[in-house]
Amino acid sequence: MKSFWHCLLLTVSCLLLKSCVKEPIREDAPEQITKVILTFTPVDGGTPVVVSATDPDGEGVEDITADGTINLMPGKTYTLQLSLINELADVTSPQYDVTSEVEEEGHEHLFFFSFTNNLFSAPSGNGNIDNRGDEIDYKDSDGTNPIGLITQWKASSITGVGTFRIMLKHQPQLKSASSTSADGETDLDLTFEIEVM
Repeated sequence: MKSFWHCLLLTVSCLLLKSCVKEPIREDAPEQITKVILTFTPVDGGTPVVVSATDPDGEGVEDITADGTINLMPGKTYTLQLSLINELADVTSPQYDVTSEVEEEGHEHLFFFSFTNNLFSAPSGNGNIDNRGDEIDYKDSDGTNPIGLITQWKASSITGVGTFRIMLKHQPQLKSASSTSADGETDLDLTFEIEVM
């Protein structure tokens, strides 16, 4: 009888102890992004074109929306740098600077792009959201595959208006040379109006 109570006490103690242990944060959880800044810097010098998008409530009911139009000069080549911020986190917290996190976890993240046909002469086409094999001029990588925080774009010499879409996919254990925008979880899906004038 004594051993029964001893076993019961031991079992209850183990259950209570387990219930107090916090579950670890998933390493593959989607990133919390409330602000995206796009900086198009002319490669031959000049004033950068900066646009942003905001999502004030993070995972709440409001969607992330563009705060302005991308205005590029015909025939100019730009380096695009993306900055990702979680303004719901304290500015001193590691969760605030999502750009660094995406860069550090580059083997799990990949940006895809699409744009209205003929707005760019390089890359040509309409981007790689619909077809991974389509050309994008990535300027950064995880050592093996591109990331997309830095890319290069040459605006068409013909003026026009259209859209520019950015999609960030979180692809832990999925990212490869052939992984597509259908693989993994979507951390960001954002569309800007764009003018080449």
